Amino acid sequence: MQKTVEIKLSPKEAADMVAVRQRAAHLSKIPLEKVEDCIVLKRSIDARASQPLVQLRVALYAGEKFTGEPALLDNLKDVSDKQEVIIVGAGPAGYFAALELIELGLKPVIFDRGKDVRTRRRDLRDIQQFGIVNPHSNYCFGEGGAGTYSDGKLYTRSHKRGDIFKALKLFVEHGAKTDILIDAHPHIGSNKLPGIVANIRETILHFGGEAHFDSQVTGFVMQNGRLSGVIINDKEERLAASVILATGHSARDIYHLLADNNIKIEAKPFALGVRVEHPQALIDEIQYGQSPRDEYLPASSYRLACQVGDRGVFSFCMCPGGLVVPAATAPGEIVVNGMSMSRRDSAFANSGTVVQLELDDLSAYKHHGPFQSLAFQQSVEKAVFQFGDGSQKAPAQRMTDFINGKVSGSLPGTSYIPGLISANLQDLLPTFIYQKLRKGMLEFGKKMSGYYTSEANVIATESRTSSPVRIPRNKETLMHVETEGLFPCGEGAGYAGGIISAAMDGQNVARAVSIFIRRKC
Repeated sequence: MQKTVEIKLSPKEAADMVAVRQRAAHLSKIPLEKVEDCIVLKRSIDARASQPLVQLRVALYAGEKFTGEPALLDNLKDVSDKQEVIIVGAGPAGYFAALELIELGLKPVIFDRGKDVRTRRRDLRDIQQFGIVNPHSNYCFGEGGAGTYSDGKLYTRSHKRGDIFKALKLFVEHGAKTDILIDAHPHIGSNKLPGIVANIRETILHFGGEAHFDSQVTGFVMQNGRLSGVIINDKEERLAASVILATGHSARDIYHLLADNNIKIEAKPFALGVRVEHPQALIDEIQYGQSPRDEYLPASSYRLACQVGDRGVFSFCMCPGGLVVPAATAPGEIVVNGMSMSRRDSAFANSGTVVQLELDDLSAYKHHGPFQSLAFQQSVEKAVFQFGDGSQKAPAQRMTDFINGKVSGSLPGTSYIPGLISANLQDLLPTFIYQKLRKGMLEFGKKMSGYYTSEANVIATESRTSSPVRIPRNKETLMHVETEGLFPCGEGAGYAGGIISAAMDGQNVARAVSIFIRRKC
């Protein structure tokens, strides 16, 4: 017999499976001695009361043992001699598409412009320590994509887009903790993800797939309006029945390559703003009413949103116990992002705070056509860089000074290793973005008492929230609307936002490719 119950416990009790079993047995009226297994199905923090509680959904097994789910990797067989599908990009969309293709009996052949996940670390050190940006290997480009070294969070609201459990379970089968299957806001950590990503690659290779690094797609092979292959590093031609394009939200050269081949792309709304960094202890005190927080509680987070006129202002990619990192993909630009390690033990909390931009907002600027949003994004990043000293030091203000439009005489401590430069961001950001951010932060201060503080840094620029370009595809076939054989996928195509939604989109596209190939055969 199995019975599921909801229980609330103190953080300390929730960390003790003996206490969990006892409380669950009591509520379910099952004698404790008859409980064979006690499995936590879901875990979340309820911080609404004066003392935070942990809410658990627990399954009790009486008279039977919990058998668990069969391993997904047991479904895979060797595909080394099967029909090939080219995948451009080794991020979550590309790698999860590859796993799905193998399950479907097709051979994935992956090309990534960047380096493998371990070698990539040297280039991250160069940008952190010396301000040197490698345009092919950085926080956005390389094996694992942008999420590996600059995020690590697995939360998504895209529950209708695919099988979240399958994506999470594949992470677990490649080395992630099983906690991600039960936590309301699952997180692996950017110190753990590189090993997991490398394990996924080994699975792909073990079952006959291919993965090639330092392999930039510099051309497309077109035949009668059909995409039949790619050109690598200006010399190698590789043909396949179809091409999955999963290059991430910052591969600007790919968008230009598509346009040069008369493959339709279109400008897309996106969001742009700043990254706000508070002391983590302050956020804990606000959210939990505790400082220091209970040792059994995780670093607290927040999610804030409001309307300023007809545009949304919202927090994005919140990193409790995290770090602000330089995420530029080319020299001459300043881009910041956030990341968290698995323990989330940094003294700082940071979050993107951005304004939703529509194409109408850009009509006053000189940018038009499919590159309208991208050109605007790029112009802001370059303007912010030009203010500085030629390094990756980022312009910043205390939040109170940002609101009042004055240069900060000094800046609070920061996790941003390249360092901060005191600046008046009102002069660097487009006026309408600054004004909406200013009003939005004041509103956030009303919603979350203590958020508005001189202890917080406002750092420019958070500009890679999503792709500013969409590669349009058919809703049913997921193939490009005009180009047979091309399957746009993930964040770079404009159809995902985050590790899990990108992974699920990769799985969906792989299934669509399988249907396409079967019909062609």
